Amino acid sequence: MILSRGKTDSASSRHTNSTSGGAAPGGAGKQRKAPAPTTLEDFIIKRDYTGARAFLEYTNDEDDDEENEAAGGAAASGLKQRQVDQWIAFCNFHLGDYQQALTQYKAIQKTSEKANVELNLAVCMFYLGLYEEAHQLVSNTSEESPLKQRLLFHLVHKLGSVEEWAELHDDLENSSSVEQQLSLASMHYLRAHYQEAIDVYKRVLVDNKDYMAINVYLALCFYKLDYYDMSQEVLDVYLGQHSDSTIAINLKACNRFRLFNGRVAEQEIKNIADNGTFGADLLRHNLVVFRNGEGALRVLPGLLNIVPEARLNLAIYYLKQGDVQEAHALMKELQPTSPHEYILKGVVHAALGQQLGSKEHIKTAQQNLHLVGSSATECDTIPGRQSMASAFFLYQQFEEVLVYMNSIRSYFVNDDVFNYNFAQAKCATGYYKESEELLMQITDMDIKNQHTYCMILAKCHIHCNHPELAWNVFITRDTNAEAFLLLQLIANECYKCEEFWVAAKAFDMLEKLDPSPENWEGKRGACAGVLYAMATKAHRGRPGGGISEVIGILRESSNSQAEAMIKTIRKHISNFK
Repeated sequence: MILSRGKTDSASSRHTNSTSGGAAPGGAGKQRKAPAPTTLEDFIIKRDYTGARAFLEYTNDEDDDEENEAAGGAAASGLKQRQVDQWIAFCNFHLGDYQQALTQYKAIQKTSEKANVELNLAVCMFYLGLYEEAHQLVSNTSEESPLKQRLLFHLVHKLGSVEEWAELHDDLENSSSVEQQLSLASMHYLRAHYQEAIDVYKRVLVDNKDYMAINVYLALCFYKLDYYDMSQEVLDVYLGQHSDSTIAINLKACNRFRLFNGRVAEQEIKNIADNGTFGADLLRHNLVVFRNGEGALRVLPGLLNIVPEARLNLAIYYLKQGDVQEAHALMKELQPTSPHEYILKGVVHAALGQQLGSKEHIKTAQQNLHLVGSSATECDTIPGRQSMASAFFLYQQFEEVLVYMNSIRSYFVNDDVFNYNFAQAKCATGYYKESEELLMQITDMDIKNQHTYCMILAKCHIHCNHPELAWNVFITRDTNAEAFLLLQLIANECYKCEEFWVAAKAFDMLEKLDPSPENWEGKRGACAGVLYAMATKAHRGRPGGGISEVIGILRESSNSQAEAMIKTIRKHISNFK
């Protein structure tokens, strides 16, 4: 949700007036107008690559006009043209137009064997995802340079060449070069080794305090470690100098999203989201997240190969919509490399396994979730404990589920999904009163309308001596196959708990729907239980309307034994008053 490799972070490059240098922050909150840049270097320093490209193209046109008026100097002219073309390609690269930059570098290479642009070509290929082509080109390049080493380091990581990666890792680790150390730190970040990345960034920052962008990298690492307050504190150092940085503003919005909500986060980026600026794809993606999935199908499919998190968030959207098959289609080819990817893959397989009744998918879900929950880096985090609780839930080891859910309960006091899962585990382990309280706290109607919710709530009501509430759960449901299952649960649980009157009503309804011997026997036993409760003056299992209600439901039975029971009741009616 943080970084895209789509375009470069250029505050000035998003200005439509390419000759404007932009406003710089001044003291006491005031701003002064900067003078318009007059040289290429001015544009580059200000990171105004759109302006730099326009400047180069304009200068190039003027030189062409002069050359048309003068003869000679063809070699010098060709050299200057190649330099201009290289600078234009450089600007296109930093504007995120990697394909155009690649095309231009190839054209430069064809026109001059001395251009020496192989590494530039390889870098463009890397950003276009052409890792094998880039690796082949770099490997065939005789030039040895720190850039080549850094590029190879990241290419072999992408290609999964472990031995070559380890060798290059050692070389970079032993290097004192700032660039090599920053490349090493970025690799730690990509491999989710955030603390190691933080250690490298802090070492570099000690000797290079003017490298302000390192604060953004530190803030990203703190964000990934869920230290959102600390992330924002470090990020503010950079924003104090570069208040218009798209990456920094986006990260601030992400921190706000985690600390508060999507509405607060959206306020941070709404003014830059539609400006066609660098990071436009990333911002459009994050707006979908901040708006709780609004516009997901319109925005996210087109970003699957641009923003890595787009695939994950689209899968989450499909899960929330109940389209488990689509979520699985997105995730099945994904090889997880980070905890949240393992978690999401586990959740998708769990949902699909429950939907299809597939033990294979359930087993895959268990493996993914258990892997996260038992890992040394995640076992004491909230997501790690949630994952372990989920794994034990799928194992049906509910006592273990309670251990993990109790450890993080204070973080989810008003979370309906957490309370729903917690209540299920409580019910499965016999803590009916606590389960009933948790279920009654839930306000999400999507959850409350679920068949499972109704089944668990009815069972808890019965075991908490509230059988009439369980009966009310049934009568508010539509008549369908699920309602029949609910009725069976109420009948049998009430019978076991000696709530014979509600059991009798439930078995009476079951007999009408399915006049089988089993349902009659249940009804007969429940009625006998009611008579016993009335005869012994028991506090439960008795009808409010007295013996006449028992006679009433027996009359509605077609079974011949019903009339015999009625005669016996009438004969001993004095004992039931």
